[in-house]
Amino acid sequence: MTGGAGYIGSHTCVALLQAGYEILVVDNLSNSKKESLLRVEAITGKKVPWVQADVRNRGKMRELFSAHPVEGVIHFAGLKAVGESVEKPLRYYDANVAGSMALAEVMQEFGVRLLVFSSSATVYGDPAMLPIREDFPVGATTNPYGRSKLMVEQIYTDLAVSDKAWQIALLRYFNPVGAHGSGLIGEDPSDIPNNLMPYISQVAVGRRERLTVFGNDYPTVDGTGVRDYIHVMDLAEGHVKALAWLQNHTGAHVFNLGTGRGYSVLEVVKAFETASGRPVPYRFSPRRAGDVAAVYADAMKAEQELKWKASRGIEAMCRDAWNWQQQNPMGYPD
Repeated sequence: MTGGAGYIGSHTCVALLQAGYEILVVDNLSNSKKESLLRVEAITGKKVPWVQADVRNRGKMRELFSAHPVEGVIHFAGLKAVGESVEKPLRYYDANVAGSMALAEVMQEFGVRLLVFSSSATVYGDPAMLPIREDFPVGATTNPYGRSKLMVEQIYTDLAVSDKAWQIALLRYFNPVGAHGSGLIGEDPSDIPNNLMPYISQVAVGRRERLTVFGNDYPTVDGTGVRDYIHVMDLAEGHVKALAWLQNHTGAHVFNLGTGRGYSVLEVVKAFETASGRPVPYRFSPRRAGDVAAVYADAMKAEQELKWKASRGIEAMCRDAWNWQQQNPMGYPD
């Protein structure tokens, strides 16, 4: 698992270990902490072998593939802040695109053809209609982060066409939120949060004064942006299902992982206030460039083929996010 110490990676470690898989985590710790893996061990009672390395380092990756009987790869490693990608596009294309190419090259050398890729609903851009299906047009992405994800999808699809032995799942995430029910692992942004839920959590716990809501004039239920929030443990379980499904399928296959239901920013704020019993003061600010009014998934393909469906609602998402934040007001210790 590349990037396995990160937010989604650490939760997927738990789901994989509980499903009986043996894992090896590779992470350069650029936006994560090894503490998350120690806590995965505490949750599961199993050891998590891991190596600090960058997927772009082909020499190091060859060492790992030589030393371990790798059967498949879940590829999380990459940078993920939309705003930062606009400011630093070269950094994003290097980490996300060059890193994914280096990984695939080494996998090919070692005859490992099973790959689950962490993609994003940003590849759809501003959809013409909702809910978003996997066969909708892609490419009208509004930022380098989204474009980097789409480029990797295209590279991996071309790879599967060139060599019929590849078994690839391209998982387009919607908006992952929440934390493991234990409160031991969760989302720990290293700077000001780019995503709504950790920002709300930090306001509720007193780390930040108020939430800034970008845009209150969208054509939505209350004027604020609507997104498909998915509990991170539902998302983690989606990877386990995808891995099992791929055992019997070749080619590259796209799946949306979302709930099929959208919530506005203010609806999430209200649900979080209910879950935490704390007020979340906010102020409105102008829309951000690149943001769209509403995005939510049609996740029927994953339900029908992977036998996966998100089961945790907004109440559980807020409760678990608050549980994590209360227990770890400053995130993971350094």
